[in-house]
Amino acid sequence: MTMPGFTTKDVVFHTPPQGPLEATLYLPEGDGPFPAVVSVHGGGWSGETRRANVIFDQAMAAAGIVVMAVDFRMPPACRYPVSVGDINLAIRWLKLEAPVLDIVPGLVGGFGTSSGGHQIFLNALCPDDPLYAAEELPGGQSVDASLAFVVGCWPVVDPLARYRMVVERNNESLVARHHAFWPDEAAMADGNPQMILERGAAAQLPPALVIQGTADQSLTPDMASRFAAAYHAAGGALELVIFDGQPHSFVAQAPDAEDSKRAIETVIRFVKRQAKEEVLF
Repeated sequence: MTMPGFTTKDVVFHTPPQGPLEATLYLPEGDGPFPAVVSVHGGGWSGETRRANVIFDQAMAAAGIVVMAVDFRMPPACRYPVSVGDINLAIRWLKLEAPVLDIVPGLVGGFGTSSGGHQIFLNALCPDDPLYAAEELPGGQSVDASLAFVVGCWPVVDPLARYRMVVERNNESLVARHHAFWPDEAAMADGNPQMILERGAAAQLPPALVIQGTADQSLTPDMASRFAAAYHAAGGALELVIFDGQPHSFVAQAPDAEDSKRAIETVIRFVKRQAKEEVLF
């Protein structure tokens, strides 16, 4: 399909026993090479599809960024850490295909919203963790899942704190999503970007951007700021951009609002800045 500024193409990037996993490639028009991102949707780990981030994905592609929006295995078919591993393989797939897709060498990053932000940050911090990197990529034995940069919009970077909050608030819908994805609270602590940083267990700390609204009722009020502080304390660079009065997933809810446009522009500028630095250094 062709749209102003980019074309799209659906591909199968992985075929596990549960069936093929598809991704949509958003391919900029014009001359490359281009920076690239793997785009991971939210949905409480158990809902939505690769089309959920389409507002961001189309805007990035129109701005000259290759986007790979991915599907992954979800409950009830599979639980943590299977989907994190599917995303890990998608990162390696895109890096393997970089020459064909005219991507800047070494400039594949990650983008995720909500629970997708959680999963992309797990791969950013621990790209070679055997729990996440177990799936084999044919022809890609020499390719790892390290990311050049990472962007999280309202990411669930402390799933254990979020779980305890929604239990206390009797939010049955979100409690059910946690139970569907996570085996137990120990797993929520293990696959927890905040706690990985606090344990000093992050293998990598790529440049990061977090977008967060102050009226987000799906996360603890301090989740983004605690994560930013831990990222900085670990030696990483993270830019936290706060949107006053905005709820969870505010861009999808009101894509034409000024704050939504500003959030999208902030993401694009961040990615383009990483591309400039890659060229310079």
